[in-house]
Formats: sequence, C-alpha cells, structure tokens
Amino acid sequence: MLSALTSHSDLLVAGIAAISAFCACMVVSWPYLVRDPLASRLRQVADETEAIRIRERAKLQAGHGPSLRTEPKKLFKDIFDRLNLARQAEDGAVVQRLRMAGYRGQGPVVTFLAVRLIMPFVMFAVAMFYVFVVLRLDGPFVLKLGIALAVAYLGYYAPAIFVKNRISKRQTAIRRAWPDALDLLLICVESGMGVESAFRKVADEIGPQSPELAEELSLTTAELSYLPDRRKAYENLAERTGLDGVKGVVTSLIQAEKYGTPVGQTLRVLAQENRDMRMTEAEKKAAALPPKLTVPMILFFLPVLFAVIITPAAIQIANTY
Repeated sequence: MLSALTSHSDLLVAGIAAISAFCACMVVSWPYLVRDPLASRLRQVADETEAIRIRERAKLQAGHGPSLRTEPKKLFKDIFDRLNLARQAEDGAVVQRLRMAGYRGQGPVVTFLAVRLIMPFVMFAVAMFYVFVVLRLDGPFVLKLGIALAVAYLGYYAPAIFVKNRISKRQTAIRRAWPDALDLLLICVESGMGVESAFRKVADEIGPQSPELAEELSLTTAELSYLPDRRKAYENLAERTGLDGVKGVVTSLIQAEKYGTPVGQTLRVLAQENRDMRMTEAEKKAAALPPKLTVPMILFFLPVLFAVIITPAAIQIANTY
C-alpha cells in the first residue's frame, strides 16, 4: 500500500515538473512564436520614414525637385560684389517676399538687388532715346528730362511690382488647390500613412492641378527629412505661402507633433472650412460682376440698341418727307 502511494506521488511530481518545464519553455519562446503587431507596425513606419529621408536627400543632391542653389548671372554677381550689396541681401523682408514668389536661395536675392539697382539707369537711357530721338517732342528740355526721370523712378519699383504680381498669382493658385489637397491629405492620414508619406503622395497627386502647391509640399517633405526640428519645416511652409488656410493646418500639425493628438478630425474640419472659403470667394466675384458690367453695357451695348431701334423709324420718316 505504501509503495503504491509512493509511486503515485512520484508520478504526480513528475507530471507537475513536466508541466512547469513546458510552461517555462512557452514563456521563453512566446515572443518568437507570436509576432507583436504593434512592434511590427512601428518598425515598418520607422523603416518607411528612413527610406523617405534617403530618397529626398538623394533627389536634392541629384538636382531633382525644388532647387535651392540657383546661381545668378555673372553680370549681376559682379554688380553685387563691387557695390557691396551684402547688407541689403540680409534683409529678411526681401528674402521672405522672394521665397513667397517661388525664388529661393541666394541667387535670386543677388539678381533682384542688382536688377533693382541698374533698372533706373536702363529705363532712363531708354526714355531719353525714345523722347529725343524717336518721338522728338516739341517742348522745353526740362519737361523732356522730367519725363525721363519719371520713367527711371518707375524702373526702380518695377522689380518689386513684378515680385508682388508673382506672389499674388502664386497664392491664388495655391488657394484654389488647397481644399482638394487637404482632402487627399486627410485620406492618406486616416489610411495609416505618416505625415511625410502623406505629403509626398499629395504632392504627386496635386501636381497636374497646381504645380506651385506640389512644389511647396515636396519642399516641406524634404525639410522634414533633414531638418532637426520638424516644427521649423511646418513653419517654413506657412511662411512661404502666406495663406491663412495653410497656417491653420500648420498649427494643427505642430500641435499633433507636440502633444500626440490625432489630426484626422482637425483636417476634416479645416478642409470643410477651406472649401467654404473658396465658395464664398466665388460668390463674391459673382456678386461683383453686375456692377462691373454696367459701364461696358452703357458704352457698347446701349448705343447699338438705340441705333437698331431708331434707325428704321428715322428711315421711314425720311422717306415720308
């Protein structure tokens, strides 16, 4: 009886030991047998981010995409160096306006300052030639000289006017395509893509509609790849465009980067607001159309209408007499 109990106890101890050994083996080998989806997803995101950074750096080095190293012409460079315009080149307002117009780097700054300096002399020479040789105006010499000086004064502001018009056209193109870009960005973010990948995808898709916006998004993607502070890349996007809608999205992205909040709902609200703003602007232009058409109708339409109505009556009256 005692031997039977002893044998049963040995079997029980052996079974418990075997089960314990099996459980210990399972605990040790569990991470290798069952994959962690979160860790795998995070690893894929990190690999994709690194691949995007390598690709963007390679594009910048190869010269594809937005270029930051545009060299000015030798004439403008010589004028810039000889007249010591480096202090004016450090003016942040001039650099900022050129960036908003799509001109980046040191080359456009040198060209702009040199052209603004030599343009008055060129315009003055052209005006003098036109007034004295081509037109040969009859009048005192002081009047002719005043006309030439006025043209030269206008030539000083001609580069600034050109940059201003370029900024206006660029902002209009970006403003029209921005709501559609936000919709695409929202789709990419809600599908699980990172911000850099979403910007790259939106830039590729929005390119045929708005090359200006695609260029800005591509440049932002590149800055997110090599700038140590991602917030600076978002702020540069807002500064280059100068649009309130872009600034609102940039603020949301910065807050998401800082606090880790989801940006899907925010992007949806901002996209709707930008679409409403675009529709409101179109309605304003449509409402302003009738007053603008009043003067052309008075000058061109009414005289023809009166002629069509009165001419037959005038002909009949002339025939009766």
